Amino acid sequence: MSTAPEIPHWKGHRERLRSKLLARGASSLDDYEVLEVLLMAFIPRRDVKPIAKALQARFGSLSAILAAPSRDLVQVPGIGETVAAYLKAIAELNARASRENIQKKTAISSWSALVEYVRTELQHEKREQFRILFLDRKNQLIADEVMGHGTVDHAPVYTREVARRALELHASALILVHNHPSGDTTPSRADIDVTREIIDALDPFDITVHDHLIAGTGGVTSLKAAGLI
Repeated sequence: MSTAPEIPHWKGHRERLRSKLLARGASSLDDYEVLEVLLMAFIPRRDVKPIAKALQARFGSLSAILAAPSRDLVQVPGIGETVAAYLKAIAELNARASRENIQKKTAISSWSALVEYVRTELQHEKREQFRILFLDRKNQLIADEVMGHGTVDHAPVYTREVARRALELHASALILVHNHPSGDTTPSRADIDVTREIIDALDPFDITVHDHLIAGTGGVTSLKAAGLI
């Protein structure tokens, strides 16, 4: 007498997780459960809960998982190149959605969206990166450009290059942005000095530096809010 094949335990778990998401919303899920839902689509015939928890254990947070290079993601058991590619695509969607929140809007009035964009873009960068947000007369974003890459604790930025690019783009204002890979967003003496150098260089051209934001895993620090510029 034949018997029906045993249904894998994880199939019932998947259905319960889907039902929970649809009935209560995605915010009702724990971080590893959100990962599970994503992985369920990418890995259809396997229990993905251990993989989701392994990702969380390895990288520590959802933002760190999305920021991780593919070469690091594939070191987690169960994550191959295809799944790593899907996760990187999700990361890019998240970055583009964040960017949309500050494009075609007045950056100064959309400050919370701007800070979230900076945090999303830079908090998990392993090397220091100096970027500039160029704004028009309405304080709308013209361009977000990397002006310097560096080491784990220094990214060179050249004041003349900043001024030249601002004039090329016909920018009326700038927001300076860089990251501290250490996670500590406390401004250094060099951060303050280079900000003042750029302010002085742009003053003859009536180009305003609104702020200098420093991003890290500890959050985002504004030099203006800290009274340093």
